[in-house]
Amino acid sequence: MSIAINLAIFLITAAIMLRVFRKDGRWSPENGKAAFRFFTVQSNVFCALSALLMCIFPGSRAVWLVKYAGTAAVSVTMLTVLFHLGPLFGYKKLLSGNDLFMHLITPILALVSFCAFEKRGLAFPEALWGLAPVVLYGALYMYRVVFCRSDKAWEDFYGFNQTGKYYISAAVMLAGTFLICLGLMGLQNL
Repeated sequence: MSIAINLAIFLITAAIMLRVFRKDGRWSPENGKAAFRFFTVQSNVFCALSALLMCIFPGSRAVWLVKYAGTAAVSVTMLTVLFHLGPLFGYKKLLSGNDLFMHLITPILALVSFCAFEKRGLAFPEALWGLAPVVLYGALYMYRVVFCRSDKAWEDFYGFNQTGKYYISAAVMLAGTFLICLGLMGLQNL
């Protein structure tokens, strides 16, 4: 079952990425590059690649830990949409089309495969690896939204600096991710 779900995660995400790199019926690297500004895209691609690796190397502990980090990342994506972005921008927009898969379906598939069919036990130091995608992306986002020159800056598309208190949003995202990691560790160790 693990291989079937992981293969589905990879194929769904690959199909979406092929669509993301197209614009007006033509191949568009610029369109794809613009999409990679979003944690949703980065976390889903990371999780899809880790799912593919799980299909190829199902017994590898290192690959399993990469899959764990990918699962934690898409869990952050899903919960951010459900509790922060949905109320701000509306659930209809965020849970339709490709976004339905990237914000909800593939994260649920990753959680089901990791927590039900890939149980191996997770130690606390290993659980901290789940923070890595959010720490890395968070540093990039903070730089591009708060500190970057205006001609290179990103708009605050997640609304984390609406009140100029990006440091509070950063602390909340890190704390939330830490709790997700503890939750995944708990489910692994049941």
